[in-house]
Amino acid sequence: MNLSIPSVGKWYKELQQGTIFEVVSVDESEQTIETQLIDGEVSDYDFDSWKQLLFEEVEEPENWSNAYEMNTEDFLDSDAAIHPDEWNNPINLIETDIVNGIFDDV
Repeated sequence: MNLSIPSVGKWYKELQQGTIFEVVSVDESEQTIETQLIDGEVSDYDFDSWKQLLFEEVEEPENWSNAYEMNTEDFLDSDAAIHPDEWNNPINLIETDIVNGIFDDV
């Protein structure tokens, strides 16, 4: 059994299942411990459940950021403005004599 409260930012290996996780927050008032697995999945434990775990503190894994790396498709912003070729056409820069639906005779 484990009797210690974990440190935020430390990595642990749960010995029964072999999962490696980082402690991301400890809430004393709620008595909960939030962890994040190496694949990015978030889970939480109450203090009593934490005390039942068998684990050891481990070094930060070398490839822990792989779950957060983005491929090139992820860099495409779906909210980015679209600029079709016709918007860059110089003819579109010529002002018309019609402004807000009113024809200017001047």
